[in-house]
Amino acid sequence: MLRHSRHFNTFLGAVRHYFGLEQLTLAGYLGCSRELLANIEAGRRELTSVATLRLMPLLQLVRDPSTEPEDASLSLAPPNADPLLARINYCRYHAGNLRYKLQALETRLEYARRWQRALPALLAGPPERTRAWLLRRQEQAAADLDGVVAARYHLLRLRIEALETEAAALQRLLPATAPTPPDGAGPAPGSV
Repeated sequence: MLRHSRHFNTFLGAVRHYFGLEQLTLAGYLGCSRELLANIEAGRRELTSVATLRLMPLLQLVRDPSTEPEDASLSLAPPNADPLLARINYCRYHAGNLRYKLQALETRLEYARRWQRALPALLAGPPERTRAWLLRRQEQAAADLDGVVAARYHLLRLRIEALETEAAALQRLLPATAPTPPDGAGPAPGSV
């Protein structure tokens, strides 16, 4: 791993920093030892004329990083479609499973809301046995609409949104000739 050095203000340090080279790697290119290169960077030794001639082509390519484009994908080859398609299938499969769980939770929440609307009138004057049953329904409806269930609802919704957003972004990366995976298609859980 390239460590940040106080010697990046030297020509050798600038080349190493710009191209992400370790001292040993640049020393191999220049035909000298790593120790000699370290001493040259530290100002204790001079760069030989042969090493200077070898360094010049690299040094001429060093540019100010602030003037370079920041988008690394500009120089990448088009992505291979297979891993992207596999991840799209994975995202869609899991989003579909989560959507099924969310629909079940939404149904449960709707039942709880209906009970909360109906219970005040039902509790107005029923017989004692019926009243006890209605009070249990009231407790269950309150539990179904509490903060824990609300958190579960929002987590499911956001996980679905994240998976669907990822699948759409991956779809945009595919070349136009790549096959489009069907919605909801996907591998068995844990296969990707």
